[in-house]
Parts: sequence; structure tokens; C-alpha cells
Amino acid sequence: MTEPRQHQADAPTVDDKAPGRVAAMFDRVAPKYDRTNTIAFAGQDKRWRRTTREALSLQPGERCLDLGAGTGVSTEELAKSGADVIGVDISLGMMQERGDRKAPLVAADAAELPFGDNTFNAVTGMFFIRNVADSDAVLAEIHRVLQPGGRLVLLEVSTPVWAPVRVGFRTFVKHVLPRVSKVVSSDPEAYRYLSETTLEWPDQEAFAQKIIKAGYRKVAWRNLAGGSVALHRGFK
Repeated sequence: MTEPRQHQADAPTVDDKAPGRVAAMFDRVAPKYDRTNTIAFAGQDKRWRRTTREALSLQPGERCLDLGAGTGVSTEELAKSGADVIGVDISLGMMQERGDRKAPLVAADAAELPFGDNTFNAVTGMFFIRNVADSDAVLAEIHRVLQPGGRLVLLEVSTPVWAPVRVGFRTFVKHVLPRVSKVVSSDPEAYRYLSETTLEWPDQEAFAQKIIKAGYRKVAWRNLAGGSVALHRGFK
């Protein structure tokens, strides 16, 4: 099993997402992270987690890997399917906020997963991949641990399809989300970085092309919230 990386004090930036910096940032926001998201997104985060579980079509006895699992709230949702779900996160602080959730959580870097080849029927991650240093390397690592025919489903921010919604979305991300975080989060400065990564993330087509380049087939996406969030799917 890989050891968690040593945390660094400096906050990450869009151009420098060193794993230690990202882990340290999430350690700082961990105490109120789930609550902040639920307030900021008016409870839609709960619906998006359920939609991701349904998109995976998990069956009892299948093995599923949940990347960027944080406090395990997404892992717990996925386990409702009856599948055997393991959560992975780089932040020990997030995992320490798991409370009474029973789903197993492993500390590891998504680019260096401590699992063998062809281990999982499905791999997912919710709002995590835009925070990794090298998304191409992570997509390749996911491909490695997936069984042949296994499916990838990633929930991530995206680009609204209607121009007026895009304007409103950018306003929310740049101005509203940071203000909300000042009131309810444990580290408001971290949400400045999270806002920047949201605005810099590629649109649906561009991200789909990255998934195809990593070797996945039948790649497609489904827009949620007018495209401000999207589910991308692919198969090994």
C-alpha cells in the first residue's frame, strides 16, 4: 500500500496542483466541507451523488473504486447498490471526518493506486479529477485497475450549454461561492482555488477527448444542471 504524501503548507494553484498541497488544502477544509457544499449548491450535491450511483449500474458483488472519496459520503451512497465499494483519498483530514460511515477508505494518490491490474468492475470520482496534478496519468491509472469491459463514470464541473446560463454560472463561481464559503467553511481561501479550477476546467467535448486518448471506448457524457456539471462515461 502506498504511503500518503507529506503535506505541504503552500496552497495549490491552477498551475501547480502538487499532491501535498492539494492534500493539505483539503485537510484544512475538511471539518465543514460536506456542509459547505450542501449549502452552496442548495442540496443538489446529494442528488448528483445519487445520479452517479445510478449511472454506474452497480450490481451486488461487483467491486467499485471511489476516487476523491473525502469523508466517505460518496462511498456510502455508492454502497447502497450492494456493490463492494472502496473509497480513496489523498487527504487524511477528510477521512478523519468520516464520522460513523462504515465504507472502507484508503489513503493514496490517484496517480499511484495501491491495487492490482484488472481489479475493479467500475471506477468513479465526484468533483475530484480537476484537482489532480496530471489528469492524463490518473485516467491511465484508472484504466489499469479496471477489468476489461469495466466502466468509468466521472462527475465533474463542466460548461453550461446555454450562453445566459454560462454567464450566471461564472458569476456564481467567481463571486457567490467565495462569499458563501467565508460564512460557512473552515478555510474560505481554499474556495478561491476551487473556483479557479472550476473556471479553468475543459468543456465536455475536450474532456471526452482526454478520456478517449487514455484508451477508453464508447465515451459519452450527460449534462446535469444545464451543463454546469457533467457525467462522463467510458469503458475499458
